Amino acid sequence: MPLHWKIAIGFFAGLVLGLFVHYGAGSDAGWVQALTHYATTPFSQLFLSLIFMLIVPLLFSALVVGVSEMGDITALGRIGWRTLAWTVVLSGTAVLLGLVLVNLFKPGAGVDPVLAQQLLAEGAERTQAIVRDSTSQPTGLEMLLSIVPQNVVGAASNNANILALMFFALMFGIGLVLTRSPQTEVLKRGIEGLFEISMTLIGLVIRLAPYAVFCFMFNLAVLFGWDLLIKLGKFVLVVVGALAIHMLVTYSLALKLVGGWSPKAFFKGVQEAMLMAFSTASSNATLPTALKVADEELKLPKKVSRFVLTIGATANQNGTALFEGVTVIFLAQFFNVDLTLGQQFMVMLVCILGGIGTAGVPSGSLPVVALICAMVGVPPEGIGLVLGVNHFLDMCRTTVNVTGDLGIAALVSAGETDAPDASARAGEG
Repeated sequence: MPLHWKIAIGFFAGLVLGLFVHYGAGSDAGWVQALTHYATTPFSQLFLSLIFMLIVPLLFSALVVGVSEMGDITALGRIGWRTLAWTVVLSGTAVLLGLVLVNLFKPGAGVDPVLAQQLLAEGAERTQAIVRDSTSQPTGLEMLLSIVPQNVVGAASNNANILALMFFALMFGIGLVLTRSPQTEVLKRGIEGLFEISMTLIGLVIRLAPYAVFCFMFNLAVLFGWDLLIKLGKFVLVVVGALAIHMLVTYSLALKLVGGWSPKAFFKGVQEAMLMAFSTASSNATLPTALKVADEELKLPKKVSRFVLTIGATANQNGTALFEGVTVIFLAQFFNVDLTLGQQFMVMLVCILGGIGTAGVPSGSLPVVALICAMVGVPPEGIGLVLGVNHFLDMCRTTVNVTGDLGIAALVSAGETDAPDASARAGEG
C-alpha cells in the first residue's frame, strides 16, 4: 500500500477515535489524560524530533548540491530571482485575499464577549510568553542583518534562525561553483553522500509517519473536539476559506497559465506532501517528503527542486502570511481598533516579510502576529483568543505553505531545458 494511503488511514482513524473518546469519555478522564501524556504525545514528539534531528544535514546538503548542480552563477541568478519573484507575488496575493475576506465578513465583530474573556483568561500565561517572544523578534534592518550568521554552528542549533544556516549553505554552494579543482569535486561528492544518507535515514523515520499521524490527530480531537472551532466558527471559516481559495484557485491558475501544468495532475502528485504537512504542521518536517514528491511524482529538475524547496521551507510561507494578516484584522475588529487603508497596507507588507522570516515549525507565526498587532495599535494580548484553534489553523496554513513551495518549484522549472515534458505536466507521464 502506498505511504500516502497509510498516512490517510492513520489520519482518519486518529480523528474518528479521538472525537469518539472526547464526546464519550471526555478529555478530563484519568485514563484519557494518561494515554495522551504517556503514549500518543511522546510518540508524536519523538517522530518530530527524529525528523528535526536530520533537518540540518538535509537542508545544508540539499541546498549546497542544488546550487552546485546549476553549474554557473548565471543559472543560480536566473532561478533565484524567479523564485523570489513568485514568492513575493503569491504571498502578496494570499495576504490581499485574506484581508478582503476578513474585511468583508468581519469575524471579529461577532465574538461573544463572555467566551472571549474566558479564552483570554485560559491562555493568559502562554499569551504573555508569545508577546515576550515578539519583542525579541528582529525587524527591518535587524532582520536582514540576522540572515548573515556570525556563528554557523549556533545558527544550525537554533530552529528560529534557520535562514542564517540557509544563507551559509547558499554561499558554500556558490563557492563550490566558483572553485573548480579535484579537491572541491571530492568535497562535492562528499556532500552529495551526506544528502543521500540524510534521505535514507529520513526514509526510515517516515515509515513511522502513519502511526505518528494517528497520534497527532487523536491528540487534537480528544483534547479539543469541535466545540471551540464552532464557537470561533466565523474566524475559522474566513481563514480556512481564504487558504482554500488561494491554494485551489490562485495556485491552479498560475500552474495552468504559466507552467502549463494540469492542476489535477499537480495536486494528485503532491497529495503525500500535503497530508504530511497537515499532520505535522511543520514545513521543515515536511521538507523530506516534499523533495521526494518533487523527484518521483512531479519529475522536476533536481537542481531546481532542491534549491526552491529548501529555501521555500522557511522563506515561502503564503499560508502563514495570509493567516497573520487575517488574525491581525480579526483582533482589530474585536478591540474596535479602526485601521486605515494605509495601516492595512502596512500590515500586508509586514505579513509578506513575516511569511519569509517565520520559522517553519509549529506555531512559529504567533510571535509575528503579536509583533504586527503592537505595530498598528492592537493589544497583542488578544492573541489568546485564537490559541485554542491555532493548531488546527496551523495545520491548514502549513498545507498551503508546502503546496506553494512545490507549486513555485514547478513554475520555476517551466523555463528550464530539463523541465518535465507536456505529458508529465498533463498527468499522462
